[in-house]
Amino acid sequence: MGALGVVAMVGRVVVLFALLMGVPLAFALAGPDAGRDPFFIAAGATLACGVAMSLATRRFRRELQPRDGFLLVGLTWTLLPLFGTLPLLLAIPDLGFADAYFEAMSGFTATGATALVGLDALPLSINVWRCLLSLVGGLGIVILAVAVLPLLGVGGNQLVKTEMTGPMKDQKLTPRMADTARAIWVIYAILALACTLAYRAAGMSWPDAFMHMCTTISLSGLSSHDTSYAYWNSPAIEAVAIGFMLLAGVNLVLYFGAWRSRSLAPLWDNAELRAYLGLLAVAVAGMTLYLFAVGAYPTLLQSLRQAAFHVVSVATTTGYAIDDYGQWPVFAGLLMLLLGSFATCAGSTGGGMKMVRVLLLFKLSRRELLRIMHPSAVTPVVLGSTVVNERVMYSVVAYMMMYGACLVTLTLAMLFSGMDPVSAFSAVFACLNNIGPGLGVVGPAQNYASLSVFQTWICTLAMLLGRLELLAVLVLLLPAFWRK
Repeated sequence: MGALGVVAMVGRVVVLFALLMGVPLAFALAGPDAGRDPFFIAAGATLACGVAMSLATRRFRRELQPRDGFLLVGLTWTLLPLFGTLPLLLAIPDLGFADAYFEAMSGFTATGATALVGLDALPLSINVWRCLLSLVGGLGIVILAVAVLPLLGVGGNQLVKTEMTGPMKDQKLTPRMADTARAIWVIYAILALACTLAYRAAGMSWPDAFMHMCTTISLSGLSSHDTSYAYWNSPAIEAVAIGFMLLAGVNLVLYFGAWRSRSLAPLWDNAELRAYLGLLAVAVAGMTLYLFAVGAYPTLLQSLRQAAFHVVSVATTTGYAIDDYGQWPVFAGLLMLLLGSFATCAGSTGGGMKMVRVLLLFKLSRRELLRIMHPSAVTPVVLGSTVVNERVMYSVVAYMMMYGACLVTLTLAMLFSGMDPVSAFSAVFACLNNIGPGLGVVGPAQNYASLSVFQTWICTLAMLLGRLELLAVLVLLLPAFWRK
């Protein structure tokens, strides 16, 4: 009964997903575009499946229970990329299903890894679709569903607790969860509009401005050009990208708080945000000096341009590039990947384990060191001015253990398949943290097209685990979850 109720909900989400295909279809109808027929067929098939699922299970509609929320999130994030592959398979000759599903999952999880070559030659509608998936997936299709589905009489409080990034999942912007979701989307829409206009003013065409807004605000990093931002070689466009990547890496809740209080205090008083900005400032300065010292670039200004763009891009899990940083000393690439695993704020569109978890782990470690010296001391973990309860700390520790276990297991699977160690580790690391490009054969000048089918599925699983923060997926594997 519960599973059928979830299928009924998924059916409604699939219907909304079919309507989303109208956006790239509009681009295809606006001019000669080989994606017109594929999108007509894909939208019709997706709509038919969604309506059939909804009608077949409509009598099982009911308020979701917590376990239903986890199941709905898992089904949504696996089924929607499946429907998202249809236009790709119909429009791109010789594209295999594994690569198509990888591409759709990469967009929907805002990872930005690609297995396609010849992006400049693809139909405009296909590139729009890839980027639009990132925009929707960046904040979460489930959050969108929470804003819309309550109008149909279905509550969504459990969904947000499952989907919301970071350990502090019980914070609300407004008393009602639907209002919370709408507030987040309003903030998202304002950032998206501002980013589009800024890109256009900096020199992009309107289609490119729209597509790259989608992948900047979502911190995805997909591009309509094989050479990414090197296509323009424009400091103005790069400056716009840096600015909006930084903005998108901030907890969206803080923007709402600043607007509601008519003050910047909620932003500056946030310990996670201060750590985020401080870390990136230090990293950019250090990388600039390092690149200049090793002779990677002849001038300090060129080193600053390259360091600022790539450090912000990788650390915010976006993955844009203006040069092949895979040719830099390996220390630089590994350092940027490390930053990408935790630098962004919880509640942002970024991937990775989030800055707040690292801060809490650091404070927990410090507390345990103090307890060695003072066993009887009462030393609570404090973040900013808030005492963090032990339940949150346990969830952070459990997450980190699962994160390490998944990283090691998936890397070993890639090594088992015959991939070299640097490429295997960086591919899994980049996908698990939703960064996109890694090092070696999956570096910024390459992509994931050379991977075998087995390796592609491993990376696809890593993207799904990373986007849903591991526990929301792994809980579905417990036998106890399926017991009544």
